[in-house]
Amino acid sequence: MEDDWSQAEPFRIKVVEPIRRISRAEREQKLREAGYNTFLLRSEDVYIDLLTDSGTAAMSDWQWAGIMQGDEAYAGSRSFYHLQEAVADLFGFSLVIPTHQGRAAENILFTVMVKPGQFVINNMHFDTTKAHVQHKNGIAVDLPVPEALVPTDQSPFKGNMDLDRLDEFIRTHGRDRIAMIMATVTNNSAGGQPVSLANLRGIRKIADRYGLPFFIDACRVAENAYFIKKREPGYQDKSIRQIIREMMDTADGITMSGKKDALMNIGGFLALRDGELYRQATVWAVLFEGFPTYGGLAGRDLEAMARGLYEAADEGYLAYRVGQVAYLGQRLKEAGVPIIEPPGGHGVYIDARRFLPHIPRDQFPAWALTGELYLEAGIRTVEVGTVLAGRDPATGENVYPELDMVRLAIPRRVYTDRHMDVVADAAARVLARREEVRGVRFTYEPPLLRHFTARFEPV
Repeated sequence: MEDDWSQAEPFRIKVVEPIRRISRAEREQKLREAGYNTFLLRSEDVYIDLLTDSGTAAMSDWQWAGIMQGDEAYAGSRSFYHLQEAVADLFGFSLVIPTHQGRAAENILFTVMVKPGQFVINNMHFDTTKAHVQHKNGIAVDLPVPEALVPTDQSPFKGNMDLDRLDEFIRTHGRDRIAMIMATVTNNSAGGQPVSLANLRGIRKIADRYGLPFFIDACRVAENAYFIKKREPGYQDKSIRQIIREMMDTADGITMSGKKDALMNIGGFLALRDGELYRQATVWAVLFEGFPTYGGLAGRDLEAMARGLYEAADEGYLAYRVGQVAYLGQRLKEAGVPIIEPPGGHGVYIDARRFLPHIPRDQFPAWALTGELYLEAGIRTVEVGTVLAGRDPATGENVYPELDMVRLAIPRRVYTDRHMDVVADAAARVLARREEVRGVRFTYEPPLLRHFTARFEPV
C-alpha cells in the first residue's frame, strides 16, 4: 500500500475558483454566437473545460513563491539562470532560449533549419508544428507506426515512429531534402500515445547514419517517461528523472511548451547542444521573442517554470495525473463510448467516426460532437480531426486523417474524479441520442489553422 501512489491526489486544495453551469437554452445561444466553435466560447460560460491541457494547470505553492522571488531584469535575471540550471539538470541541455510558449520555440528552430522544399519528418505533427513547417515552405511528413491508426489496438507505444518507413523515406528522397527528424512525446495527434525509448534510440541511429539532426517536441516528456517506466522492459526500477535524461540523450535539441509538463500558464523554451546553432537561433529569438534571457516572459514566469519542471518529474504526481486520465477512459468505455485505446497521458480521445457513423466526413462529425457535449452539460472539448488537419496546400481539398477524434484534455491538478464522472455521464447521454446529431459546414474558414477561428452552422 505504501508504494501505491494512486490512492488519492498528491496535494491539498488551498484555493478554489467557483464555476457555474448555465441553462441548456443559454448554452444553445452561446454556441450559436460562437459560430459552433468551442474556441470562441467565453470560459465563464463553460462548466468543465477540457479544451486543452496547455496553460490550464493549477500551480503549486512552491511555484507561487517563485513568482514572488523572480526578478524582472530585462537581461541576465537570476530567474533565467535558475531555468537554465533546471534544464541542464533534468534534460542535459546547457543552451536554453526561453520563449513565450512552445510554438514560438518551433518558429525559431524552423526559421534557422528549414529551407523551402525540405521535409520535416515526425511521428505525427500537431497543428502548430505542421503550420510552422509550412510557413517556412517546408513539407511536413508523418510516419506513425501502423497500430497508431487503429483505435482499438492495445499496443503500449502507439506513439512510435515507423523506423522502416523512416529509413526508406530518407533513402528515397535523399539526405539533402530532409531538414530534420522530430518526435513528439507523447504523440498528441495519435491520441496522446507514448513513444518508447527503444524507438527514440532507433530514430537516433538512423539520424546518425544519414547525418541528420534529431529533435524532440518535449512538452509532455514527464508523462511519456511515466509510461516508459510502467510499460517498457528494463525501466521499472529507474526513476522518472533517469528516464527523462535517457530520452533527452537521444536528441540534438528540444522544443518545450512550459504550459504542459512544466505546470505553467505561459512559457516555453528551445534547448540545444550545438553552440553555432544556438548563436543562429538567438538572432531570431531577439526579433520574435525578446532578449535571449527573457524570451517574452517576466522573470517570475521563468522562476515558476524552472520549479514546475521538477514538480512534473515527481512519480507521485504522475501516477495521479495519468491515473485520472485512465479513470475517465474507463468510465467512457463502460458507457459504450468509443475511444482511442489505451488512454494516453494528457486526455481521452473519443473516436468520432464510430460515435457518429451517420455523419459524412465532409460534415465534420468530430466537430459536431464538440458542440453536442457543450450543449449537453457545458463541457468544452476540441476536435482533433478533419477541421484541424486543414487543406492540402497543393490541391486545396480537405485532408481526411485516419483518426477523426474529439480530445478531452484534462488540465493538471484542476478537476476531481467527480468532474470526470460528470463528463462520462454526459457523453453517454449524447451517445444514446446520437442519431439526432447533425453535421456542420463552414460559414467562415480562415486560410491557416482554421480550427481556432472558423465559424460553422448545422447542416
